[in-house]
Amino acid sequence: MSDRDDAAGADGADGVNDRGADGLAATVDAVKVAGTSDGPMPVVLVDVGETDVLPIFIAFEEALSIARGLDAEDVGRPLTHDLTLDVVEELGGRLERVVVRDVEDGTYFADVHLRTPRGTTVVDARPSDALALAVRTNAPISVAPAVFEAGRRARGEFEELQDIREVSAQ
Repeated sequence: MSDRDDAAGADGADGVNDRGADGLAATVDAVKVAGTSDGPMPVVLVDVGETDVLPIFIAFEEALSIARGLDAEDVGRPLTHDLTLDVVEELGGRLERVVVRDVEDGTYFADVHLRTPRGTTVVDARPSDALALAVRTNAPISVAPAVFEAGRRARGEFEELQDIREVSAQ
């Protein structure tokens, strides 16, 4: 699988890797839209209980999916993240946790930890997809400490941004 969620504006640290560590307990604080030189760009703000947040810039559809998951919004037919969870559950599996484990050249990487009838397994994922799954199941989210340090930004930098729900309603 490809892992392409960006750290636009982050320090750009290379090769930070705390793959084995559970890291800092985290939650999705908000999904907002930032104005960038490339136009509007959704950003998910990951909160680890600090004054700073970890901003991960993602695609619009994934941002909406995370917001729908946070709101427990039923859209009728299952969307991709809902379908993924349905398939995992129908096969006897369960999402245990999500770890944002690495950042390389401004791109974040995550792991989805699953329990299956055959044991536990870890699946490489884009953080946007991993977070969309986690918010639907209330699965624990964590961030490797070095990843948080590499990308942390002041929460205040994002206070004035519009919520993705407001932008999508326009």
